Amino acid sequence: MRFVPANILAELFDHVLGDQPSRWLHWFQSLPILKNVFYGDRLSQVWFLGLCIILSYFIQGIANYVRGIYSAKASENVAQSLRNRLMNHIVRLPYAYHVSASTGDLIKRCTSDVETVRRFLNLQLVSIYNILMMVTLAIVLMVPVSLKVTLLGMAPVPFMFIYSYFFFNKVILAFERTEKAEAQMNAVLQENLSGIRIVHAFGTQQSELDKFTKVNTGFFNAALKAIPIESLYWSGGDFFSAIQSIVIIVVCVLETYYGKLSVGDLIVLTTYSSMLLGPTRQLGRILSNAGRALVALGRINDILDTPTEKEPENAKRPPMNRDIVFDNVSFSYDNERKVLDEVSFRIQAGKTLAVLGNTGSGKSSLVHLLQRLYSPTDGKITVGGIDIQEVDSKWLRNRIGLVLQESFLFNRTIHDNISIAAPNSNKRAILRVIEDVQAKDFIENSPKGFDTLVGERGVTLSGGQKQRLSIARTLLKDSDILIFDDSLSAVDSETEAAIRSSLEKRAKEVTTIIISHRITSLMTADHIIVLQDGKIVQEGTHEQLLKQPGLYRQVYEIQIESGEEHVSH
Repeated sequence: MRFVPANILAELFDHVLGDQPSRWLHWFQSLPILKNVFYGDRLSQVWFLGLCIILSYFIQGIANYVRGIYSAKASENVAQSLRNRLMNHIVRLPYAYHVSASTGDLIKRCTSDVETVRRFLNLQLVSIYNILMMVTLAIVLMVPVSLKVTLLGMAPVPFMFIYSYFFFNKVILAFERTEKAEAQMNAVLQENLSGIRIVHAFGTQQSELDKFTKVNTGFFNAALKAIPIESLYWSGGDFFSAIQSIVIIVVCVLETYYGKLSVGDLIVLTTYSSMLLGPTRQLGRILSNAGRALVALGRINDILDTPTEKEPENAKRPPMNRDIVFDNVSFSYDNERKVLDEVSFRIQAGKTLAVLGNTGSGKSSLVHLLQRLYSPTDGKITVGGIDIQEVDSKWLRNRIGLVLQESFLFNRTIHDNISIAAPNSNKRAILRVIEDVQAKDFIENSPKGFDTLVGERGVTLSGGQKQRLSIARTLLKDSDILIFDDSLSAVDSETEAAIRSSLEKRAKEVTTIIISHRITSLMTADHIIVLQDGKIVQEGTHEQLLKQPGLYRQVYEIQIESGEEHVSH
């Protein structure tokens, strides 16, 4: 519709106000409703053409509205699908990927980068179609009027394409640096907000602010480097556009002066020539946004191209309430230093194994391997005689209940956090696990009971309260194997004793692994192993280990002397 007003003006000056034959107005002369217009005075025809211009702009407005609606819907659908695909892929990536990945960077890729792609699809992709249509139509309509002027109008176009190509290559590099700097800034921001309690507790606000200011300045400088590139392109585009406009106007005026063109032809050619280079000049904005979108899409594809966890062929789903055997298991995170070195032991089904060891001795690595978050470097782990590498990982992890020392709670109600692993649990089952972990009193005293929001990461609760809710959540899952990784470290000894008493009753139904530095948490286990530098240096019952010189007795004596433990042997 943008071509219509120029044609209407050409018809006005050449035919209605001049003596040139009609370009298209005669097409309407046969319509009875317009008979008085075409056979009346010139003023009636002027009014008719004026209404045609208004109508053309009205139709153009409706077309733009419809195009905008459908373009926005299409881009939003793509963005929604892309976010879902990203999230579906991320949760299926190996645990090792998440250990090394930056949470802030992942969040940016799932939000800001997807939004960059969405904006390009919504605004610029349609513009590319419009540019192609406008240039093609402009050439088609200009050639019959004046081939010479058409060629003059097209002359700068190849130069603009070459100029745009070099600009695109430069701007891509600039945007890659900008995206990387922004990802670093987001990572620092996310880390600080997640650890805001530590920041306040240690009074490190200024040092953390300095760290953020540094990465923020890096992002600022990276963004500034892209500005001169874009400015240079736009100034060059303006120069080409100005030269073209001047040449076209001068040639058209001379051609009109010498009678080779009419006034209407002058209007048509100058208008359409601007539609030749104008859209080509817009190519810079499109390429700039395309560069951003390509960089963002590349960062998104980095995630999507990362292989997800592979399930073994014909993955098995065997009963998990069977004996667990570690058979000469060795493991290394970096293929250099062994975290576990030929570790072998058996846990009978329904029995409790306790693990004691110094920091870095490999205790948590046992848990990682049993859940198949990592695979052993050597040896194998079996449940009921079946190598867990042959077991479906989702099935395996679903049958293992894990309570970590650092309790993670979602920003939801107490009830939602407890029932997240078993959403269909009834109230009776929930009340039972709440009583088992000694959490009934503090929940009843909470402002809204089970409906009390715990805040992000459970910030409104104490460490002991968070641990008790985490244990309750795991017990509600009704797993075949329970693992407690130093998960009672934040509760007092009296509460721990009450929780242990409840867990001992449940332990008869499941296989239990307890990792702890507290002897009171370990002493009632059926079997205890002591890890040191990735090797089992001691094993036996509590009574047996107290009779042996070694780490277990040393820890016991230290805790007795400090008054931390009140046990007898």
